[in-house]
Amino acid sequence: MIMRKFILSTTLAVMSMSVVPQIAIAKDVVPVVKGLTRSSSSFADLAEKLTPSVVNVSSTQKVAEQAPMQGMPDMPQFPPGSPFEDFFEEFMGRRGGDGGGMAPSLPPTSLGSGFIIDGENGYIITNNHVVRDAEEVRVTFHDDTTMKAKIVGLDEKTDIAVLKVETEKELTGVSFGDSAVMRVGDWVLAIGNPFGLGGTVTSGIVSARQRDINSGPYDDFIQTDASINRGNSGGPMFNLEGEVIGINTAIFSPTGGSVGIGFAIPSNLANPIINQLIEYGRTRRGWLGVRIQTVTDEIAESLELGKARGALVASVTPGGPAEKAELKAGDIITKFDGKKVSAMRTLPRIVAETPIEKEVTLEYWRDGKINKAKVAIGELEKAEEDGLLAKADEPSSVIQTPDKGTKVEEFGMTLGALSKATRQKFNVGEDVQGVIVLESDVRGMAAEKGIMSGDVIVEINQTAMASPADVANTIEAAKKAKRSSVLLLINRDDDVRFVALKLDQKK
Repeated sequence: MIMRKFILSTTLAVMSMSVVPQIAIAKDVVPVVKGLTRSSSSFADLAEKLTPSVVNVSSTQKVAEQAPMQGMPDMPQFPPGSPFEDFFEEFMGRRGGDGGGMAPSLPPTSLGSGFIIDGENGYIITNNHVVRDAEEVRVTFHDDTTMKAKIVGLDEKTDIAVLKVETEKELTGVSFGDSAVMRVGDWVLAIGNPFGLGGTVTSGIVSARQRDINSGPYDDFIQTDASINRGNSGGPMFNLEGEVIGINTAIFSPTGGSVGIGFAIPSNLANPIINQLIEYGRTRRGWLGVRIQTVTDEIAESLELGKARGALVASVTPGGPAEKAELKAGDIITKFDGKKVSAMRTLPRIVAETPIEKEVTLEYWRDGKINKAKVAIGELEKAEEDGLLAKADEPSSVIQTPDKGTKVEEFGMTLGALSKATRQKFNVGEDVQGVIVLESDVRGMAAEKGIMSGDVIVEINQTAMASPADVANTIEAAKKAKRSSVLLLINRDDDVRFVALKLDQKK
């Protein structure tokens, strides 16, 4: 069976966008090519102007300690001057040995593309995965001149890298355009170095915008059908005015080759990151201090929000900006610094682009109404260094043996009290309060929503649960109030999330 996969198109082989000056662009920036429209018969003039700004980027990683070649004996010892000595030394050299049966020492290499954004200062943009862990980076220009480049800064979260070359050579840079104005159907040009062949130009259209391919926390890709292959990583995507509106970074392919689904980092996301890497050598992202999750229709209904929107706060980081602003688990952030939060995935990027220490107003849904709070934005990287960020989800290692308890037939689960015995069996800390799930029927609604034995029900409808009886009474009260669902706050391995379960009013 052929499996679909996302491939970073290289090799042959939430943060603060601080307000910083825009990077200097060479005086000889590629001029706009006037008169080129969708009806034009050729991209030749545009390609001719832009190609000199695109470079080939190659990097060499450190060589791992060599291992002896399987089945290769050590070179036999001969008396000095023996006629066999030269013969065996030559033979072992041809087989890649060094006289001791060692494998050839060929360093791993990575091959990708890049583009010049500042000809005067020698700044070049490529992908982080093209030069990551590189011992040496070399850049080859359009005229086949090759020189060493220094890594100025890397950002793994958005897969962006900034390089710098020191040269008296006259370099032609390109400028960034506004990726936000690009529409599905607009023409684009991609220039890169696929398969190490050299400068290659392909054309296509914007197939989709705001694509999330689960490659990082700030996914907001432009999708295109312009051919992007291995080695195109880090190359530019241009609009018809010769402006960079994307950085080619990944393809979706069952074979590893282009099938017409490529992805580029939008210029509006990349530009502030590049400026920070140049100024600080690292990123400085805004940080709110919350763990968030998607607001489903069931969750919106259970909280009487109406249409599903916003980002649901699953937990608040102790000592973080959100806690100081008195946000709580269960709040739904609907607006941040005047920008609507239409979906959960939009909030991290909005926060990341907010200057550190800026005080912003956010709106959130709590107790059936919109509330407002002022919050001073922190720095994500500092929070990471200080260990303030919550750990990522880890597989549960709880014991699956059920004990006797209270059955909630409607949801297909059996509940018990948090006693010393159940805490020990399910590895629940003393600071966790609630009701333990002893068993979750695989055919039940609870299991369908991901609730499993060992989970702790902390709250239902934002009311703390202390016993199985509390759970039963709260569900019954919700039915009498003709609510269609209940909202559970679940704790698993000290990570919390909200789960909405529908009520069967027929029972």
